[in-house]
Amino acid sequence: MVWGRFQEALVHRVPAALATHILMVLITIAIAIAISVPIGVLLTRPKYKKYGVVILNILNLLQTIPGLAIVALAMPVLGLGFKPTIVALVVQGLLPIARNTIVGLAEVNPDIKEAAKGMGMSEKKVLYEVELPLAMPIILAGVRTSTVYVVSAGTLAAYIGGGGLGDIILSGLNMLWPEFLIVGAGMGALLAIFLDRMLGYVEHRMTPPGYGV
Repeated sequence: MVWGRFQEALVHRVPAALATHILMVLITIAIAIAISVPIGVLLTRPKYKKYGVVILNILNLLQTIPGLAIVALAMPVLGLGFKPTIVALVVQGLLPIARNTIVGLAEVNPDIKEAAKGMGMSEKKVLYEVELPLAMPIILAGVRTSTVYVVSAGTLAAYIGGGGLGDIILSGLNMLWPEFLIVGAGMGALLAIFLDRMLGYVEHRMTPPGYGV
């Protein structure tokens, strides 16, 4: 172990790489939520329930494709850098959020919805003021799963110039410097744990009293 290399990676390389990685994750998760939650809501409505199996199978298929393969497929269209990385990560981050949105909405007690309708609430109000708040803890669990996966898969961005902690790991692989590998992988693991714990706290706070497991 060469202390100088370890210090170079930790002090001089980590701050910029970590900032890029966090930005990458936040953008990816924001887009994934914006796509997945509406899909999950639609697939729980009576009119669109019949498409649920087909859509989930498509998302399952996309989830099984290796991240590096999706990056390679996006590269000819979007080029090198940040954009193809975001596309690849969004594609693979959709399934947990969409699936948990469907499960969360499906598990809302029908009696609660009927009571809300009996009070004169419209279908839209029941969705926004009853179903989604009650389903939110399960939806957030899906967001947690997706976030941890995106943090891990985001290291692939380095292969197409997307930046992030993968740059440090790739430098370590190219130069055979274990110090860079330890710092890059270690910071990725710490970031994943931190975001998971933070979202877990939010999930706990948003669980209605007496409604959690």
